[in-house]
Amino acid sequence: MKLSKSNRKKFRIRNKVKKVSSNERFRLSVSRSSRNISAQIIDDAKKITLVSATSNTKEIKSKKISKKELSAVVAEQLAKKAKDMKITKVFFDRGVYKYHGRVKLLADELRKNGMEF
Repeated sequence: MKLSKSNRKKFRIRNKVKKVSSNERFRLSVSRSSRNISAQIIDDAKKITLVSATSNTKEIKSKKISKKELSAVVAEQLAKKAKDMKITKVFFDRGVYKYHGRVKLLADELRKNGMEF
């Protein structure tokens, strides 16, 4: 079965992250659309999502803010939830997206809030 270019890129990046992952670090996966952005922390050993945050909630949608500001808000929510679960070290999985724009803003805001990757 032939995979599309974006799927090959996604698998290549994700497999590199999974190879170096360990029990003490989890994978932080980012996904975005034209309007929203979401991020989740995943335990690949148990194959479960530990923490997630998205801009597609009622509280955030009621505010009229730009897409770049959405990234900062989602990062703050995710960092706060991760601190409650005592997660500080993760591997950043950008998926098929370039480390640029909203994805970079999300990563920078997570670092400001105490996440290490």
